[in-house]
Amino acid sequence: MQNGGDGIPQATEMDVFLPSDGSNFKDGMTNNKYKVTVAPKDPENDYLNHLNGKDWDPFRERKLDHPTSNCDTLTHLLKAALGTGILAMPFAFKNAGLSVGVIATVLVAVICTHCSYILVKCAHELYYRTRTTAMTFADVGEVAFANGPPWGRKYTRFARIVILVSLFLTYFGTCSVYTVIVGSSFQQVIQYYARVEIDVRCYIAALLLPLILLGWVPNLKYLAPISMLANLFMAIGLLITIYYLVTDMPDVSERAHYAPIMNLPQFFSIVIFAMEAIGVVMPLENNMKTPRKFLGLCGVLNQGMAGVALVYILIGFLGYLRYGDETEASITLNLPNDQIAAQSVKILIALAVFCTYGLQYYVCLEIAWNGLKHRYPKNPLLMEYVIRTALVTASVALAVAVPTIGPFIALIGALCFSILGLVVPALIEIVTFWEHGLGPGRWRLWKNFLMIAFGFMALSFGSYTSILAIIEEYTKDGSKAVNGTTALNFNISDIIGNTTDEFSDVSLTTYLPTET
Repeated sequence: MQNGGDGIPQATEMDVFLPSDGSNFKDGMTNNKYKVTVAPKDPENDYLNHLNGKDWDPFRERKLDHPTSNCDTLTHLLKAALGTGILAMPFAFKNAGLSVGVIATVLVAVICTHCSYILVKCAHELYYRTRTTAMTFADVGEVAFANGPPWGRKYTRFARIVILVSLFLTYFGTCSVYTVIVGSSFQQVIQYYARVEIDVRCYIAALLLPLILLGWVPNLKYLAPISMLANLFMAIGLLITIYYLVTDMPDVSERAHYAPIMNLPQFFSIVIFAMEAIGVVMPLENNMKTPRKFLGLCGVLNQGMAGVALVYILIGFLGYLRYGDETEASITLNLPNDQIAAQSVKILIALAVFCTYGLQYYVCLEIAWNGLKHRYPKNPLLMEYVIRTALVTASVALAVAVPTIGPFIALIGALCFSILGLVVPALIEIVTFWEHGLGPGRWRLWKNFLMIAFGFMALSFGSYTSILAIIEEYTKDGSKAVNGTTALNFNISDIIGNTTDEFSDVSLTTYLPTET
């Protein structure tokens, strides 16, 4: 047993990942301690102004057995935001043009980064107001409304439920789709070389034990090397892909610099849901050794998202420049099918996805364990690993039962991540600084209204393309055109590339709505 910063006993390994006082929120009701009133202060100043030698410091009070370094956190952030969705960036640029694609990708990166930034900024403000050492995403939403303006307090419990349900559904669904990606990629390679046809469900089921072992990794500190390995696999795969892209590259003048405006919804659907990683922001901040360095001009968040944006732009620009109107839904489809280097890309990506499973899975685990741990005070460690095993087993079982689950997860992701990644952070900032801190002319209020409008636009675009994917899945007997009618509707071979026409009959839609 150990004590968190507020004296609440902590018992298990998960508590080095979960906020030390997260159990105060487990039943969705905010305790009186979080309604502490504070003297009005100038929110325009940085939260560091609180540290005058006498003020209570939540970051000194936060107790972690295995805190992550800035490098560890940056590695996790890169892995959360860089995934297989990057392979669809050339197709996104095809729907925007070279110049518009670059500008619009920067715009999306700035918006996604800003939403993550204001979420953490509000969390830091609420730490001081409530004398809390750490909060989850749902905690931030709940406490912000509970301590916000009178008109918003009645939505306290509703805000928490929306965040928790959206996070769990999206990340749990993503974990299931990840198992489909990995299983299908190995199926294609084995069938190509061994000429043995085995149902994809068998490959997915074979992942159960390795994924359970991955799910048993006790905390983010020990998961960091696995994320580094995933980044390495992805980097090698991208380098091989770039090699093919820079070979026989045409002149920039041969490609369109802007596309018809009707194609932009496809572009935004790909980039927003590929780059969004709001679900891992608070868990990463909660587990940092130096959480103040998560923010700031050169903080971990800005460093990570700047790197992500540059890589997305590079792949998108080079891919469309190289293949033009022939650019497929995933750039791997444009690679040669009969070369070992091109074939190795799909294995490297599959390994990267496998390693990423642990990070995505931790979001689900945090929600489930934080809500159940108070029921098992006698055997917390045993029950923690029972929950870990059950969640992994359930995600694999869902993938085995419905290997074409991709379009439905895409729809959930479009709905949930538009709300979680864009709308909710804007609302949290509004209610957190409603009385003090909206700025001259209440400019933060109008800024957040624009963010909310952009979020609902993304919701509309993503939902529309996902519904089309579902319709196509069940009206064409699983046979989908590669370039498709939707921005993100492509089967498993669209992500990892076909090995040969003889063994390209796997029809698994795998649009990932999160970091991919």
